Amino acid sequence: MHGFSAVALSATIALCLAGALTAQAEEAKTRSFTDERGVTVQVPAQPQRVAAISFFAADVAFALGLKPVATTYMVANRYPEYLLGLTKDIKQIGQRAKPNLELLSEAKPDLIVAMKRYTVGNADALQKIAPYVAYNMELLSESYTEVAQLSDMLGKPERGAELNADFKKHLAEFAAKAPKDKHPRFQIMWGGDTPFSFHTENTAASIVAALGGDNIAGPMTPGGKFGLEISLETMLAKDPEVIFVMDSGPDRPHENNPIWSQLSAVKNKRVFYVGDEWVETNGPIARELVLREAGHYLYPDTFPKVDIKAEAAKFIPASLKSSLNQ
Repeated sequence: MHGFSAVALSATIALCLAGALTAQAEEAKTRSFTDERGVTVQVPAQPQRVAAISFFAADVAFALGLKPVATTYMVANRYPEYLLGLTKDIKQIGQRAKPNLELLSEAKPDLIVAMKRYTVGNADALQKIAPYVAYNMELLSESYTEVAQLSDMLGKPERGAELNADFKKHLAEFAAKAPKDKHPRFQIMWGGDTPFSFHTENTAASIVAALGGDNIAGPMTPGGKFGLEISLETMLAKDPEVIFVMDSGPDRPHENNPIWSQLSAVKNKRVFYVGDEWVETNGPIARELVLREAGHYLYPDTFPKVDIKAEAAKFIPASLKSSLNQ
């Protein structure tokens, strides 16, 4: 009887140890990350099938040499040059503000990386498809933490740190080279009857301001939004010398307003209809391209014209380009 108890005890201990090891193994398959909603999400230890709601996750993945399984678009059938048009070869799941959850589910992602303001209302539905993390993707200060965390999540934290360090270095180099006696007034806006413009903390605006530009939209108010509507009348009073218009297609109602032609930027042909990198600037490739474009648009005599595809190719591994183009 005594011997039997010892055997039973040993078996019980063995089962307990086996259970603990199984639990540890399961835990090792996932890692915890807290996103910019403040929600802690259990993410696969090695995500293989990343879906991008916004271009940010595709941008980070490409810079890391990885291929997402799905992405949204800004404008249908427009594949951003700053990502070398490679998103054309990835499953399209709708416009970034209203992704199609059925198409997303068909892609069978094991991680969904999304823009917070467009998806927080669908959080439960997204979480049922795959672990879902949300980022603000609005401010330059957030760009560094977002790139670092997602690079870590995708198993390449060192590369994420390197991308952040390189960009800070490049930003400082461009700022040092920019003329110190010029501070062109600028505006970054969506086209419309009353254009929506971006405060200086916005990532693209931060980059232009770092090069000496003076943003007519000014800084954010504490706790306020990253942008505001500025009427054409106010634009005329503030008279931007350089205007960057985020290009959402052929419809440009702001150009129909008679005030538009009175603006200095318009008279001097310094209105630039810019690509999706100016909208989705928080990714490592986008912000590098915006830095180079901003330098040239502000100071064309100091910084050369930018070949978007040639510059983007420096950040996207050749092996990824060939695998996507096959």
